[in-house]
Amino acid sequence: LRKNLSRPTTKMRLTVLRFARLNPSVKELRLHLCQTGEESKGVRDFVNTRYVQLKRDNPTLPILVRECSGVQPRIWARYELGKEKSVTLTNATAEDVSKHIESLGKAQ
Repeated sequence: LRKNLSRPTTKMRLTVLRFARLNPSVKELRLHLCQTGEESKGVRDFVNTRYVQLKRDNPTLPILVRECSGVQPRIWARYELGKEKSVTLTNATAEDVSKHIESLGKAQ
């Protein structure tokens, strides 16, 4: 039993290692967050735990992390022809941030 608990299954590994390959129409992602605010905690957790994998899966996509004291956490996606969409991330978890990125990555 102990042996099985310590080794992730193949399905678990894929979940952990794989992030979204975003639609090529996405030209840039920007994460706005506060360095200390509780409402930005999930975004900070996302940056600390999932940013590297997102960048590995989308190596040519500019992903900007903008920190500013007191700012409302938000993600912006810029598409072709300068079109932009944003989602408020107030009190979102790291998992919520991942889902919003995948959703924005599928939009055009």
